[in-house]
Amino acid sequence: MTEVTGVTAAAPVTAVGSSATARLLAESADRIDAPDVVLAMSRGGVRTVHTGGSAEAGPVAREQLHYELGSASKPFAGLLLARLVAQGRVRYEDRAADLLAPGFPVHPAVRRITLRHLLTHTSGLPGLPADFYPQAVPRWSTDPYGNYPADRVVRAFLRARPRHRPGTRWHYSNFAVSVLGHTLAAATGTPWEVLLHQQVLAPLGLEATLLRPGPDSTDATGHRRDGTPLPALDTGGFTAAGALRSSPLDLLTFLEAHAGGASGSPTDPTLAAALTEVTRPVLRRGWRHAHTHTLTWFQHPTPYGPVLFHAGATLGQQAFLGFRPGTGLAVVATATRRVHRADTFVATAYGLLTETP
Repeated sequence: MTEVTGVTAAAPVTAVGSSATARLLAESADRIDAPDVVLAMSRGGVRTVHTGGSAEAGPVAREQLHYELGSASKPFAGLLLARLVAQGRVRYEDRAADLLAPGFPVHPAVRRITLRHLLTHTSGLPGLPADFYPQAVPRWSTDPYGNYPADRVVRAFLRARPRHRPGTRWHYSNFAVSVLGHTLAAATGTPWEVLLHQQVLAPLGLEATLLRPGPDSTDATGHRRDGTPLPALDTGGFTAAGALRSSPLDLLTFLEAHAGGASGSPTDPTLAAALTEVTRPVLRRGWRHAHTHTLTWFQHPTPYGPVLFHAGATLGQQAFLGFRPGTGLAVVATATRRVHRADTFVATAYGLLTETP
């Protein structure tokens, strides 16, 4: 069951009807100043979606548009790895260099980097390759990734000099997760896009989740902070780290599979095992090791139990995904604007996840 409330550009951001969840979403949306905003919540399989924003609504309903996920693509990569491990096709402790380029001479620290290190940001690799920035800076606000293809990402990995011994420190890395994607493609002999579709998207029924722009008028249009529209993002060789586009409704389905919502338990035992595995805490970091992580999700405690979440941003769009394991509660937020220091988007979505009884 899905209840959708919405507004036009000229109307105040208020919910329709008496649903407490609808009112909560409408009040939350009022805190986000963006051309397009979608806040969606699933509670025990009952979905409520609120849409709004300062821009004129287009021909396709906002909750059905494809939004760029940016780093919120990474949980999909994590679930894919967990399922391949459950199928026995790879192991978390497999060394990436051995799968990508057997026998190729690499730095000893690179030789020690495993698939688990790449996914959990403990590989020692920087956030992006060192030679990424000279070519990206001239078009930082339009197309920083498009001129850095997959083969260049792989070459950068094979000649890398990790900053610290793999497995000893946490450092967020788009570079590392991108290398994971290329490594899984090499290990299975299957292109990343095909592999992700076969192992994650199709089994979960995610028909509106794509790795490239969809048909005309079906993609959300990103905006800079000043409201200027942006072209669709090209992630180049960093596909696994941030290339996905998805609708809020598809994202609810993805989260429900993790949280125990309307999608129920998958019938395939390897998918069920993978969904369980990605919710299990595997490391702590930060001062007094207060921050907990699973293979692919950030985990925080709340009065209502632990929450797992991941946010993402591209040049002109934002996304937030979060859920409470075993409770059926899931929260999705998308918006078309550029992240900046005073932005309230993530805080608002996080509050819905952590403060809703």
